Amino acid sequence: MSPIKTIFFSEIEQVIRAFDYENISSERKIILQPLLDFIQNKVSKEQEIRLNFICTHNSRRSHLSQIWAQTAAGYFNIKNVFCYSGGTESTALSPMIATTLKQSGFQINTISEGNNPIYTIKFGKNEPPIIGFSKTYDDDFNPKSEFAALLTCSQADGGCPFIAGAEERIPITFEDPKVFDNTPQQQQKYKERSLQIATEMCYVFSQIKL
Repeated sequence: MSPIKTIFFSEIEQVIRAFDYENISSERKIILQPLLDFIQNKVSKEQEIRLNFICTHNSRRSHLSQIWAQTAAGYFNIKNVFCYSGGTESTALSPMIATTLKQSGFQINTISEGNNPIYTIKFGKNEPPIIGFSKTYDDDFNPKSEFAALLTCSQADGGCPFIAGAEERIPITFEDPKVFDNTPQQQQKYKERSLQIATEMCYVFSQIKL
């Protein structure tokens, strides 16, 4: 019996099909290799894969990484992947992240307003939503053990030398699109960062041997 293929929203599928992994530099592939190895090891042992993407404020890069990693796992049919995100402190998921993801075809709804809104983020009509909101990396919403801690910003990487419960601690830092907030380049730079993260997460999952 062949596995059931995830049905994606067509716009997201088109975005992923357009990725060219040859555009990822050899330096970045070296940085991504420990994540690839962690996932491959779990798949080979038929174990659950928990990935906790950690940044300072859990507002931009960690959410993009979480959402695109979960999407990539579905696209490449890697089962039992559970992606999370958190910060060294909690703030709010940036509205620009929601806007940027919508432009790539994600269906996003706000289920709670306030200083720290809660979003549902879907990549397929029949898929469970990813719940997006800002939280600390050790929040009860996130796993307590048997996970990889992925540091997506250099500040969190430097400020978190030890992550309790993590099996592995893997820095995969990205430049912060926040520096372009309220500039003419804002929309373009958020899209660039989202697509970089998306390409790299898809590259990682595309390499996994089942």
